[in-house]
Amino acid sequence: MRIGVFLLAAGFPGISAEQALRAALDYGVAAEDAGFDDVFMAEHHFMPYGTCPSALTFAALLAGRTRSIGVGTAVTVLSTAHPVAVAEQAAMLDVLTGGRFTLGVGRGGPWVDLEVFGTGMAGLSRRAFAEALDVLCAWGSRDAVSFDGEFHRFRQVPVVPRGGPRMLVACTSPESLRMAADRGLPMLLGMHADDVEKAAMVRIYGAPAPHTSVVVAQVAPSRSQGVSLLRQAMPTWLRPGLAAHVRYDGGSAPMRDPDDYAEHLTTIHPVGPASYCAERILESRLATGIEHVLLFVEGGGPEHTLANIRSLGSSVLPLLRAAA
Repeated sequence: MRIGVFLLAAGFPGISAEQALRAALDYGVAAEDAGFDDVFMAEHHFMPYGTCPSALTFAALLAGRTRSIGVGTAVTVLSTAHPVAVAEQAAMLDVLTGGRFTLGVGRGGPWVDLEVFGTGMAGLSRRAFAEALDVLCAWGSRDAVSFDGEFHRFRQVPVVPRGGPRMLVACTSPESLRMAADRGLPMLLGMHADDVEKAAMVRIYGAPAPHTSVVVAQVAPSRSQGVSLLRQAMPTWLRPGLAAHVRYDGGSAPMRDPDDYAEHLTTIHPVGPASYCAERILESRLATGIEHVLLFVEGGGPEHTLANIRSLGSSVLPLLRAAA
């Protein structure tokens, strides 16, 4: 198994975005010290749900602060970025980290980001996302690339530097799943989905691939104490974070109930004593066939996150390594 950490730089009440980002960098360094295999950062714009607007920039800084741990994006949003710019930065990180970097990409949503970055709803379309994936795949496999598509047209240019980072595609629908499968790109499956849903996605994908699964993980003396902590802490971040999603068309975005969502996450994910957490992660591995797991560690709030990372590293990782 490969066990990593998933970070949002979550904007909990009482801390600024700047504090959240600096803390997330410390979490990434702590994850290496704790023995994790990799750290992935999410990307969001204009909201406290996640305060990192450039997962690529964060990955570069974390790579410079660490020695051997893998770093990745989960995800870089392609609807607000030119795929060649993303490809060049990913190639540079692959080269400079000696292969430690993984590029996770996603389609994004119908948010105000599309207005600010000037891509509009056309940039969110299935055709635009598929084309961006094709540009990225070409850039990672050739010495020179030209493109003549609906959204991107350019003459042949050399690929400099010539890197080949691993790629993942965030899949939340059958449509994104098919686009990933058609290109042989592994899936990144989010923490909102349970094992049954993830196993179904893997079956539909068909061919074997090194998919990645995100789960919430919180070590606590008992399951009831861990669940209580997350029930109290997570809604204080989820409520303003989910409400900050502003639609491109000016309409109101449907919002999950923060308390219900926190309850759902504590029900389906490893929350409790180390032995329980390890058991649930191994059960999920057996149910889904996914060997790469990213643990979301910030759910208990900033005052508990570093301790959670250290506890997962000292008490859960050894159990997982022994079982694997």
